[in-house]
Amino acid sequence: MLAVITQVKNGHTVRFERHLKHAVEKVWAMLTDNEKLAKWFSELRVDDLREGGVIKFDMQDGTFEEMKILELKLHSVLAYTWGEDEVRFELYPEPEGCRLVLIEKINKITAHTPRDIAGWDVCLDVIEALLDGRMIESRKDSWKVKYDDYVQAFENLPQA
Repeated sequence: MLAVITQVKNGHTVRFERHLKHAVEKVWAMLTDNEKLAKWFSELRVDDLREGGVIKFDMQDGTFEEMKILELKLHSVLAYTWGEDEVRFELYPEPEGCRLVLIEKINKITAHTPRDIAGWDVCLDVIEALLDGRMIESRKDSWKVKYDDYVQAFENLPQA
C-alpha cells in the first residue's frame, strides 16, 4: 500500500504506517542503534542521540550531511531534518506489537521526490523483514515497482 500524500500549508506530507509484530523497544533500536540502523540504511549514523543532536548522512564521496534531531521522545518519537524537509518516526504500542508511522514533511516536490519516497517505503519493508528474520530478495526490484507507483501518485496530485 502506498503512503498517503497530503497537501498542507507550505508543502505536502507523506505518511507511511506499518503494524509490526514487535515491541516498541525493538523497533526503536532499529531507528537509533547504529549497528541495526546500518542494516537497513547504511548511509545513516546517529552521532548524538538527543534533541539538538545529530544524525549524519554519508554522501558516499567522503563528505557527510549533518541532520539535526528536532524531537526525541524515548521509544516514541524521532524527528530530524532531511535536507530542506523533515522526517518523523512515531511508535505506538499495540497489543500485538507496535504501529510505526513515518511522516516526511516536504516543502517542495521535485523530480527526486518519488525516488526518496519509494526509498523510505522500501526501508520500512526492510525494517519489518529484519525484525521478522526474513530477507528482501532485491531491494532494487522492490524500489523500482514502488518508484513507478510514486511517480504516478505525485503526477496525479492536484496542482496548487
